[in-house]
Amino acid sequence: MKKVREGLYIGNIRDAAAVLSAAEEEEEEEENERPSSSPAAAVTHILSLISQEINPLDFKRPASRDPRAAAPPPSSPNKNCKLKQKTVPLLDIHSQNLLDHLEDCLEFIESGRNSGGVVLVHCFAGVSRSGAVVTAYLMKKEHLAMDNALESLKKSSEIVCPNDGFKQQLRMFEEMGCTVNRASSVYKKFRLATMGDAYIRGEKIDSSSYAADPGNVTNERNSQDLGEQQAVSNQLSKVYRCKKCRRVVASEENVITHIPGAGVTSFKWRKRGVQGSGKDELTQPECTSIFVQPMQWMTPVQEGLVESKLQCIKCEARLGNFNWAGMQCSCGAWVNPAFQLHKSRIDAAAL
Repeated sequence: MKKVREGLYIGNIRDAAAVLSAAEEEEEEEENERPSSSPAAAVTHILSLISQEINPLDFKRPASRDPRAAAPPPSSPNKNCKLKQKTVPLLDIHSQNLLDHLEDCLEFIESGRNSGGVVLVHCFAGVSRSGAVVTAYLMKKEHLAMDNALESLKKSSEIVCPNDGFKQQLRMFEEMGCTVNRASSVYKKFRLATMGDAYIRGEKIDSSSYAADPGNVTNERNSQDLGEQQAVSNQLSKVYRCKKCRRVVASEENVITHIPGAGVTSFKWRKRGVQGSGKDELTQPECTSIFVQPMQWMTPVQEGLVESKLQCIKCEARLGNFNWAGMQCSCGAWVNPAFQLHKSRIDAAAL
């Protein structure tokens, strides 16, 4: 268990076992008026970044090192423990969604320290998951860049090394001002990429993960959530309507921006040894479509298709296409996954 800051420690599964064991012995020590001076006994809050099926007490060091000694029986959670405990099930893999858990984790750490307590943040080895969360905490608390926060943490624990996926998300966290801003383009791109990875892995994506139908948000008046819908509508400055029937099919907040590509020179047919006149290279590439979040009105997306046409849910006019494997914009940029609405089939209008 390594001290990071006053009231903040980082550790592994055995450190967590030591803390829980010390908590179990707390009543006995109070009766004998012999409070323990070990760091483990001082911990008041423990943040476990492991599967909920794992009990740290099962990893308690046995008293005997004799290999002939019987293994200790599996332990049950300590229900009488006075510790404040929080378990966030994270896997130490590149594709794990860390961003959506950061706010709860950082709030738990800050609450523990503010109350005068001592917080232990641990995962299995004390290397990646706990390292990523404590790095994020230092970034937010001490206004540090990701690299500086990680370097500072390594002075306390040299083994800390978040996996590449966590580092990428920490850079997004930094770009969003050390907060998880779900309205930002950074977060929306990340969330869409996460859904794309899950789809490629064969996981079923629940329809609640898709963005709300903006046509319902702006048109429904009998919903129980009317007040919330109107609040959302008031925040939108632009909507996109089907040219044929005028139904709202997207809002400005649904748009996923991308960096324009190199124009026609990005396409395969321009890479077959054909020499251009040079005029195309001087022309600013134009996007003839917008790319959006998958939304609940997109029936073929709901049906689980890999790719298909996107049609207006009201008049069935062709609006665009989607492909979970991605597609190329007219500007030459590759968008993955891609949910494309052609500008020629929609109108942009102020709400």
